[in-house]
Amino acid sequence: MKKGAIWAIILLMSAALIGIVIIQVYWIGFNLRLNEQQFDKNVTMALARVAEKLEAERNTSPLLSDGTTSVFGSKTEMGSFKNSQDFSKEKELWEKMQNRQYLGEVDIAKMIDPASLDKILSIELKNRQIITEYQYGVYSNTDSAFVIGNKYYRVDLGEPMASDVETDDALETTQYSVDLFTNLRGAAGELRIFFPRKTGWLWRDLWKSLFASIVFSGLILFCFSYTIWVIFRQKKVSEMKTDFINNMTHEFKTPIATISLATDSIESPMVINDQPKIKRFTSIIKQENQRMLSQVEKVLQMALLDKKDFKLRTTQVDMHDIILKAADHIALQVNRRDGAVNTELEAPEHIIEGDVTHLSNIIHNLLDNANKYTIDNPDIVISTDNMGDMLRIIIKDNGVGLSNESQKHIFDKFYRVHTGDLHDVKGFGLGLSYVKAMVAAHKGDIRVKSELGKGSSFIITLPLILDNNHS
Repeated sequence: MKKGAIWAIILLMSAALIGIVIIQVYWIGFNLRLNEQQFDKNVTMALARVAEKLEAERNTSPLLSDGTTSVFGSKTEMGSFKNSQDFSKEKELWEKMQNRQYLGEVDIAKMIDPASLDKILSIELKNRQIITEYQYGVYSNTDSAFVIGNKYYRVDLGEPMASDVETDDALETTQYSVDLFTNLRGAAGELRIFFPRKTGWLWRDLWKSLFASIVFSGLILFCFSYTIWVIFRQKKVSEMKTDFINNMTHEFKTPIATISLATDSIESPMVINDQPKIKRFTSIIKQENQRMLSQVEKVLQMALLDKKDFKLRTTQVDMHDIILKAADHIALQVNRRDGAVNTELEAPEHIIEGDVTHLSNIIHNLLDNANKYTIDNPDIVISTDNMGDMLRIIIKDNGVGLSNESQKHIFDKFYRVHTGDLHDVKGFGLGLSYVKAMVAAHKGDIRVKSELGKGSSFIITLPLILDNNHS
């Protein structure tokens, strides 16, 4: 798939996902507004019903029938006199009561039983399914203050208790109120109510929908992101496989051409009777054939690794012995380039349990890469030491080094590092993938430290056999 098509799909899917989120937010907001409208309607109806019941109760109760008569007999206000130590305050309240009686003002506090009001209000709210915390107060138009608050009389009119200051502020600005006793020379006062946890009540049925929307939107986003990641990864793998096929074709084409040329030469009348030349050409054919078999073996090895269809033939292996043999082998190639291979085998313990063939291939592959990816005069150092119950092997070179991006993918199958000036570096991109798989199969670990232009260090750790009797 072309890169442009992938980005077009990303844009379309992103637009669709954003559209779904916007629609979900709209419907949740719409339902929230509907809940609030229904809540306001129910509260208004409940307050109207409370006002009706208070009016009916006043008409049927002799004690609450008239707030303009005998105010001097009020237990609430008279109790205020008895408990007050401030004579001026008593005098002011006494004059206020006299004026109220003289002018025929309505004392709404005498017309309502707080306990009865609390009960009626509670019933009416529950009847309309409004089950949440609330605060209420009865505001007197005569006194310009709350005379009843949350089931109790307010003794000192106009001077609320400290604990009720916040409640009074909220009641002053609440949107929920109803006029009381409107047939007595205008409304005697108002019943006001507010709900501190109104928002939570409105969300009581919507939080499940919101949670579900967030979860499912998150799942869609995760699947979308994962799909895009897979697409780009598969595209990259596809490109690497294409490079692999091209490299493999080139690697096979050269020995095939060499074998064909050698065969034609042997059939030549000038060569067929010349035994030294025949031996030379048959040797070339054998070498090229071995080279092809080696390449085929690498591909088959990776196929087995992918299927996990391999078994290690484990024995006790001396890693120092394997390293020395591999160093001697690569030294022939390095010396021709005026380079050097040095060993610093300082690990006291160096016996592990593993497959000698695969362990040898690990060291050979790393040394081969160290040689191939060095421009001039390779300088390769192989060192060992012990870290607890682990053997650490470090193969350091002075090659071209690796970028941070290359270090992330260096062990991926088919991945090949851009070699810059090293145009003659050949390979399938399978060597380091094989190395990592084999190290993991031996319960070890491999990592790389590198910097562009300053070489690389491959660090392998493998579990030791500590209870051996080797000499």
